[in-house]
Amino acid sequence: MTTVHAPGPPGTRERPGTTPPPLTWRQKLSRWDTRFSPVLYVVPFFAVFGLVGVYPMVYSAYLSFFSWPRFGPEHGPWVGLANYVHVIGDPVFHKAFWNTVGIFLLSSVPQVVIATVIAAMLDTPLRGRTWWRMSVLLPFVVAPAATALIFGSLFADQSGLVNEALRAVGLPAVSWHSDRLASWTAIASMVNYRWTGYNTLIILAALQAIPRQLYEAAAIDGARPLQQFFHVTLPSIRPTMLFVIITSTIGGMQIFTEPRLFDTNLQFQGGADYQYQTLTMYVFNTSNSGTDPYPRAAAATWIIVVIIVGIAALNYLITRRLQGRGER
Repeated sequence: MTTVHAPGPPGTRERPGTTPPPLTWRQKLSRWDTRFSPVLYVVPFFAVFGLVGVYPMVYSAYLSFFSWPRFGPEHGPWVGLANYVHVIGDPVFHKAFWNTVGIFLLSSVPQVVIATVIAAMLDTPLRGRTWWRMSVLLPFVVAPAATALIFGSLFADQSGLVNEALRAVGLPAVSWHSDRLASWTAIASMVNYRWTGYNTLIILAALQAIPRQLYEAAAIDGARPLQQFFHVTLPSIRPTMLFVIITSTIGGMQIFTEPRLFDTNLQFQGGADYQYQTLTMYVFNTSNSGTDPYPRAAAATWIIVVIIVGIAALNYLITRRLQGRGER
């Protein structure tokens, strides 16, 4: 027969061979709460993400290997890689790819540079810097459609404010909607206007985490403010810069709203000669035209995913290599 000893006073240890007292209902509930409540908090997100994110991705990958007439009730037979071959061989897809790359280079590269410079200025003892920090985020709060409509009016071919200013100084007007490079510049300006402030605040948070002793030591060694920026500030925020560059790359390759609303003629999506049609616009247009719109649009989507992952990985490797050289 086993003898059960009563628990001793608080702070004493149970002697070996004794049986601990049974847990009360409140103690059991507390253990269950500690163990399962974190899981319950994240389950709604993963459930919604699986329903509206994972399932469409998996189904689009499945659909890309079949034929589906435009007004057919269901998809047709298995066609293998025919939809991928059609998209890769489509000249319009080639134009959309280079348009996307061109707009990306004109937007993401200046965007990161300007955001870094503004963040460095806001990190100084600037008068009213709280107001300035709030103001740089205002363009990001404005609805993308409103921003695109405003810039569409600014870059109108006939009566746009930009062309009126060019005429006022004796320069010829620019065909913003028909010239390829001009349309890229106009769309990139919208992207820069919206996202520069967002990236500025991310970089500013990284700047504020830099120990001020580093700047004091650099000043004692005779480093000027510009030298401190290149030799102290930039090396200290490399991880944040890597994050900003990768997210800007992904966002730049998925641009849709700005070029879509920049198009004043809804008959030609992305221009009469597709001079500013992007990859995501190509998917949108493909899904609404052609003989097999849905499978070809799904195939184009997965080709874009591969392109974005490849560019982001290349960007990551280059940035990491530069970071490694800077740490030596």
